[in-house]
Amino acid sequence: MLSRQRLFWHLRPYDLPGSDRIFLQACRDNCAYHIRRCPGYAAICEHLGFSPGQLQTIEDLAKIPTIPTLFFKRKALFSMPRWRMAMKVTSSGTSGRYSQIGFDWGSILAEVPMVVGLGFRHHLVSAKPAHCIVLGYEPHRSNHTGVTRTMFGLTHFSPPLSRTYALRMVDGAYVPDLSHVVETLEKLERSHFPTRIVGFPSYLWFGLQQMVELGLRVKLPKGSRIILAGGWKQHSAQEVDKSTLYALVERTLGIPEENINELFGAVEHPIFYNTCERHHFHVPIYGRIIIRDPETLEPLPVGRVGLVDLISPLMTATPTLSVMTDDLGYLTPGEDCGCGIRSPYLTILGRVGMGDIQTCAAGAAELLGKGEAF
Repeated sequence: MLSRQRLFWHLRPYDLPGSDRIFLQACRDNCAYHIRRCPGYAAICEHLGFSPGQLQTIEDLAKIPTIPTLFFKRKALFSMPRWRMAMKVTSSGTSGRYSQIGFDWGSILAEVPMVVGLGFRHHLVSAKPAHCIVLGYEPHRSNHTGVTRTMFGLTHFSPPLSRTYALRMVDGAYVPDLSHVVETLEKLERSHFPTRIVGFPSYLWFGLQQMVELGLRVKLPKGSRIILAGGWKQHSAQEVDKSTLYALVERTLGIPEENINELFGAVEHPIFYNTCERHHFHVPIYGRIIIRDPETLEPLPVGRVGLVDLISPLMTATPTLSVMTDDLGYLTPGEDCGCGIRSPYLTILGRVGMGDIQTCAAGAAELLGKGEAF
């Protein structure tokens, strides 16, 4: 799909108006591909009376049949045989249900310029080596979760000198190794190289609180950075605002607010949303976001709260062209941010009440709850 490659090699990652034409073409091509190759997706489109030719303007993206993430947790949909896929990743499946998402080689090749381009745009890329602390799972051949793949990938924005994981695989099971994390942080304070911490914001918050209670404080080397992936998940009741978290980071680890980045995405929508200097998730050209009314699923205007519908023509192994999340959020005009990026930005407020949906962090949270303080 040349249209997909042209989109993901576009040189201006936040130029939505300048990429609308090629984005529409990539969506038409992507939809037509899935209709030809995936009988289940074809049946959905036929039932709703949708065809790729209906995508003539950017507003027509709302016509694309949107598939809830809950559907992917209950039924696997693929548009190519397994042997043609580059890999297959999953959500955590801690409740016994998990999404199975196939990645074709073309999507992986398209992701590379997206990640590299946005990495440079947001000052994540550095030639200086760094030690990495990962507040998540250690990669293992039995672990196919998308969050593990993502966090491992984030350690490559600078040459990794070492990786220390909060959850390690021992005798076929993940166990917390938080005491080693503490020891490593204390040693890295004296390193000539910076430290990069990757993980969930909830784990970072709880860990830093416990460090304060234990009287532990380090000052990591200049250039150290934190990359937060994912939200607060099942810890939403204990969520704190970003300014509170960032202030605790600086007091406890010596990392200033400008060296903290947050990412947003989903295994069903692996687009690289990265916070700007004002900590807002601006929409990059590789995806579009529609906010839908929870009752009618009709598109809502900018500023109104609704369900977050994520659209991207990235994947051909799995029909994830339009995916309805269980997140509630709203869009704000980019001009209101003040960072200079003009594309609208997304604010996530939380998740709707679907008790049977478990998130990618649930299993790790349970394990970390059994470990020592750090």
